[in-house]
Amino acid sequence: MARFVRHYLLALQFFTRIPVTGRLADWVGYSPLMLRASAAHFPGVGWLVGLLVAGLSALLFWGLPAGDFSPMVVSAIGTAFGILLTGAFHEDGLADVADGLGGSLQRERALEIMKDSRVGAFGAIAITMALLVKVALVAQLASMGVGVLCGGLFLAHVVSRTWPLLLIRLLPHVGDAAGSKSKPLADQISLPALLAALVWCLAALVLVLYGQGHWQLVASSAQHSSLASAMVGAMAASALAFVWMGRWFAARLQGFTGDCLGATQQICELAFYLGFLLGWGAVA
Repeated sequence: MARFVRHYLLALQFFTRIPVTGRLADWVGYSPLMLRASAAHFPGVGWLVGLLVAGLSALLFWGLPAGDFSPMVVSAIGTAFGILLTGAFHEDGLADVADGLGGSLQRERALEIMKDSRVGAFGAIAITMALLVKVALVAQLASMGVGVLCGGLFLAHVVSRTWPLLLIRLLPHVGDAAGSKSKPLADQISLPALLAALVWCLAALVLVLYGQGHWQLVASSAQHSSLASAMVGAMAASALAFVWMGRWFAARLQGFTGDCLGATQQICELAFYLGFLLGWGAVA
């Protein structure tokens, strides 16, 4: 249990700005082997980030006066809070990938651009569009009720952090091995670690489905059908996004970098929201 907690806290330290410092950090420790093992808890980090974002969004939902723009306010502040929690870690990866693969068709040049800390036109456009789409999709969730909003936010953060681990399993890490801070994490993921990550993801799905039914956040049988359809749509859309990203990286880079993991998380999160809404609308 102590090793489980240490690995989880190390994942939290690596993937977020939530403070794991002082004596706690000393107790957690660090080694490349530990960081590699902590990858199993990437979806578990999504649990905490998703719960915090969903919790703040729910408070705003109940506190703001009813109005046409309230869902947009909830969505914008919740999105900003999520970025604050993670330090824009994954958004930075999306920007670097857009700059690299948008800026050159040559593999080596694309990898070189991705290592540049400066943001170019492709990266700026990608981040702007991703944030606009995210705020719009989450605002639509908020307009459907606090239960749908919180369930969708929580699951999106967990599920979107599961797909990048499959990328680690299926593709080789490429780029500057010596200078990459993600290299120990992305070297390889063991099958037990991947299974542990899938348990985090499955547990989140079960929790939301149980919570929606038990606390009657979704009341009618028609809405139960909509929820089931939304779940199927969300998982299918995020899976398709993962496949597309994986094929893109395999074709253009013959592998992945740490930035590719962040970009995959972002695109799969957006796809999850879109699939959820399309699935809900298909039977609503």
